[in-house]
Amino acid sequence: MDNLKDKAIDIKGKKYVLVSDRVLYFNEKYPHGSITTELVSKPEDDTVVIKATVSPEPNRTFTGYSQATWDDGYINKTSALENAETS
Repeated sequence: MDNLKDKAIDIKGKKYVLVSDRVLYFNEKYPHGSITTELVSKPEDDTVVIKATVSPEPNRTFTGYSQATWDDGYINKTSALENAETS
């Protein structure tokens, strides 16, 4: 997979690359890399907070956080945890 732009789909007029394609690309480009996620909030909280750690190579790490609130929009009615994790 040489270019992620070729994988982009149109969602409501915006180009979006599916998470599955992004992960495949990462694994091809960084065969020794890793992506880990951790639930920071409690499972019963109204807002889900996820910490993601990306290490494309040893001794190089990036960390980010994402959140999603249950029942906030169509996707988060049932999938706030998954939405936060893949963000």
